[in-house]
Formats: sequence, C-alpha cells, structure tokens
Amino acid sequence: MIELPYSLIIEATEEPDYFGFYSPDLEGFTGIGHSVEDCLYQAKWGMKEHVELLTEQGLPIPPQNPDPKISIQNVSKQAVV
Repeated sequence: MIELPYSLIIEATEEPDYFGFYSPDLEGFTGIGHSVEDCLYQAKWGMKEHVELLTEQGLPIPPQNPDPKISIQNVSKQAVV
C-alpha cells in the first residue's frame, strides 16, 4: 500500500547515490535522497511538512490523491540554450 497522500516522481541521476523527487500533485514540493527508499521516506514526512507550511501561510492545499502513484525514471536532460 502506498502511504503517500500525493503521487511522487523519483528521478535517478548519473550519480548512483543521488536521486531527486517531486510531486506533480503538490506544487513546489521537491527533495533529494540517496536511494529510492530514502526518497520515499523523505517524501512521506516532507509532504506532511509542506502541507503544514501551506496551511500556516494561508495558501491553498491541493486535495489528497485517492490513487497516488510512484514513478521512478531517469532524470530528463534539458537542452541548454
């Protein structure tokens, strides 16, 4: 069972122990971890803290995703112009 209130995308980098993550459901939420498991742990508590900050600042809180998904992919390479 996925124990996250929002979907999560984890991106692997060229470094074997460096992953970035973000939630497409929770604007402004990002983080880094040293493994997929670390990202999941960081995201679980980080999402809670992020929502608490939004509440404190009086900003809108997106509804929780009733069917959150976790995607693991390679980091997308963006062209430098």
